[in-house]
Formats: sequence, C-alpha cells, structure tokens
Amino acid sequence: MIKFGFRIRTRSGTPVDHLAVQAQDQARAERRIHQMYPHCEIIECTQMATVPKDETVSLESIISLIARQDDEAR
Repeated sequence: MIKFGFRIRTRSGTPVDHLAVQAQDQARAERRIHQMYPHCEIIECTQMATVPKDETVSLESIISLIARQDDEAR
C-alpha cells in the first residue's frame, strides 16, 4: 500500500489540506477521496514517502528503549 497526500476543494468551495489515503495506486486513492467528498476538486496529489516498519522487535531493542527512557527521566 502506498500513502498519498491530497489537497482538495469541496463542492461548497472549502479547501481541505493534508488528507492522507493509503491505496494500491493513485487512481484508487482518488476514487476513495471522491467517495468521502462527492463532487470535490482534487487540487494536488502527492505520493508520500513511506518508511518500512521493522517487523521484528528484539528483546535487546526493547530493553535499550526502556533504559533510554529511564536515563531521560533522571
């Protein structure tokens, strides 16, 4: 899934910025925007950079995170 950022103008003329939609491609993201905001005008569409999540979390990384938080609290 790719994340897309949108700027739109609603049918009443109100601008809406910073809409984010995840979809497989831009056409599907635009379709989803038009479902949420019927008769809107898409002003801008940008593909947002996605950072892959680290699926594996080790015990060492959790312990280091807790230790770091303890050090910051002191």
